[in-house]
Amino acid sequence: MTAVVSSLTAAPKSRLYVLDTNVLMHDPSALFRFQEHDIFLPMVVLEELDQHKKGLSEQARNVRQVSRTLDDLLVGHEDLEVGLPLPHAQGRLFFQTAAYEQALPADLAGGKADHEILAVTLALQNRHPEKDVVLVSKDINLRIKGRTLAIRVEDYRNDQTLEDVDLLYTGVEILSPDFWEVHSRDLDAWQETGRSFYRITGPSAQHWYPNQFLFLPQSDDAQEGFAAIVRRIEGQQAVIERVSDFRSERHSVWGIRARNPEQNFALNLLMDPHIDFVSIIGSAGTGKTLLTLAAALHQIFENKQYSEVIITRATVPVGDEIGFLPGTEEEKMQPWMGALEDNLEILARGGDEGGSWGRSATQDLVSKRIRIKSMSFMRGRTFLEKFVIIDEAQNLTPKEMKTLITRAGPGTKVVCLGNIAQIDTPYLSETTSGLTYVVDRFKSWEHSGHVTLRRGERSRLADFANEAL
Repeated sequence: MTAVVSSLTAAPKSRLYVLDTNVLMHDPSALFRFQEHDIFLPMVVLEELDQHKKGLSEQARNVRQVSRTLDDLLVGHEDLEVGLPLPHAQGRLFFQTAAYEQALPADLAGGKADHEILAVTLALQNRHPEKDVVLVSKDINLRIKGRTLAIRVEDYRNDQTLEDVDLLYTGVEILSPDFWEVHSRDLDAWQETGRSFYRITGPSAQHWYPNQFLFLPQSDDAQEGFAAIVRRIEGQQAVIERVSDFRSERHSVWGIRARNPEQNFALNLLMDPHIDFVSIIGSAGTGKTLLTLAAALHQIFENKQYSEVIITRATVPVGDEIGFLPGTEEEKMQPWMGALEDNLEILARGGDEGGSWGRSATQDLVSKRIRIKSMSFMRGRTFLEKFVIIDEAQNLTPKEMKTLITRAGPGTKVVCLGNIAQIDTPYLSETTSGLTYVVDRFKSWEHSGHVTLRRGERSRLADFANEAL
């Protein structure tokens, strides 16, 4: 142990981070995320990694990647007590090479992995008082236990897309009432094929994103509000286009009309053939699934733009096998698709004029163009000319989201739906969700768009429940 002490005290002001197993399972590259600081892996962490290496889940793949990384780092290094140099980082990686005897409170009996990690961390604090020993874990309960034992604990924050979810891009900017007065001097306006365009010059244009919506609410001076979408940004100039109005019966999409400005913005994105990726965030009852399905069916049957709809969703726990439910892949996924069934019933009402036979014929026609797929079998697939819907996307990690979106082939549109306030996956939060990740990463791409739906349209009961409960 003398060699360990001398090597750990080489950098007097650096920290020593003790990593919990869930950190490596969540981010296999976490070993290289601590810059100049040292990392310590307790033996129980290696044991837990070994227990989770089997399976087809994303966590199992991450564990196998961590194991391969550790194996590569160990090549050519026989003296583990001096630590292993970490590529792309200035710190060193240390393993537990001996048993650490550390007394824990009677209520925290030994034998449990979390308690062993706490014991090792306490032992390191006592052995190396010159070091700032920090336990890093995604497990909230473990962090609470650590604080009760006077251990410095931290959440793993390197995977956070944003510091605060309130900073997440909404896709809509509310214009100031004097917008036209400020920008009228250098304003150009013209029409092309019945569409109205404006070229805006000014500092505001620098802060806009492609396919962002600009909204000027109705005021006393204006009979109706103004809504436009940013088409191009050229320095301090931006070309904007007035949005289509899907709130009128004449412009309904598969019998569905937008009921508020945000829903109208969503339909503009969903119906635009030049936009390949759309993300929609909203609470229950805001119409995410209904609007998306209506747009998909309209473009399949009316515009002949896509061949079919592919629907998948995050099942909790994400990435695990579906289980032992009887039937085919689609039949196994059926219990997770209650929202799809409910919305298809609404969309099939277009056949009401034909009575029950008309509704049945419409449902049969629609069902033949909808495919329900499990995420467990997505790797290696390529979707051509498909309308892909990823529901409950807030329960996906950034890596899982990347796996799904990269399945898109030529002529495919991908739509991600979710509510970041309802995350059910362990170790994910609003700032680390894959949905938050793609919204932030895609906001500057000219072929993507995002909108946040804030107003519920399900029923007055549902709206009141969302606010009061």
